[in-house]
Amino acid sequence: MTDRGAARLWRLRAPLALLAPHAGARAASDAATGPAPRGRVDASKLPAPGSYRLARIMKAPDGTVLDSDGRSHRLHRLLAGRLSVVSFMYTYCRDPEGCPKAWAAMDALHAALLRDPALAAVSQLVSLSFDPTNDTPQQMRQYGGERVADARVRWRFLTTASVPALLPLLDGFGQDVTVETDTRGRPTRTLNHMLKLFLVDEALQVREVYSVATLSHEAMVNDLRTLAMERAAARP
Repeated sequence: MTDRGAARLWRLRAPLALLAPHAGARAASDAATGPAPRGRVDASKLPAPGSYRLARIMKAPDGTVLDSDGRSHRLHRLLAGRLSVVSFMYTYCRDPEGCPKAWAAMDALHAALLRDPALAAVSQLVSLSFDPTNDTPQQMRQYGGERVADARVRWRFLTTASVPALLPLLDGFGQDVTVETDTRGRPTRTLNHMLKLFLVDEALQVREVYSVATLSHEAMVNDLRTLAMERAAARP
C-alpha cells in the first residue's frame, strides 16, 4: 500500500473503530457530498447494449467477508466468473437518498433479471454492510428475506467479521465513510457516506460506478448486457 493509501486507511479506521464496542444503532443518513451530480438518467435515451464499451476503471479489492449463513469467503472468489453489481449499505439506514434508494435500484434490477434468465445466469447482486457490529450474518439474512434463497437470481448479502476486516474493502473501492459527531465532538451512530454502486466484471475489474444522480436499474441492465456480449465475444 502507498503512503497516501495508508494515511487514508488510517483516517477511515480511526472514526469507524468507534462503532465496534456498540450494539444496536439509530437510523442514519447519507451525506450529500462528493462531485456535483450529473443529470438524472433518461432510460429512453440509453444506448443499445453492445453499442458502447465500458472502461476498466480499477481492480476490485479482495478481503474476507461473511455470507448470510456466517460462512467465510474471499470476496474475489465470490465475484470471479460473474458480472456483479456491488452495493455498500447498512440495514438501519433510513435516508431516502441513501441505502433505501440503493435497495430500490437493486430490487428493480433483481426483477429485471427475473425476466431475463440468460442474463441472470451470468450475473449477481452483492449487498455488503458498512457496519459489521450491527449487521451480523443473521441480520443480513433477515434484511435479504426471500431474496437470499431465490435461486433464479443470485443476490448475496454479506458482512465482515469486524471493522478492521471491512476497511481494506472500503479503501480499495474508494468508498468513504465517516462517523458523525455531536456538538461535543462525541461519535454518534450516524454514518455518512456517498452512495455508490459498482459494476464488476468476471475478471474482477470495476467497469462502472453509479451514484445518486446516475443510479438507474435500466442503465445497470444495459451495462450488464453489454458486458455479457463482451464476455460471449471473448469466448471461442
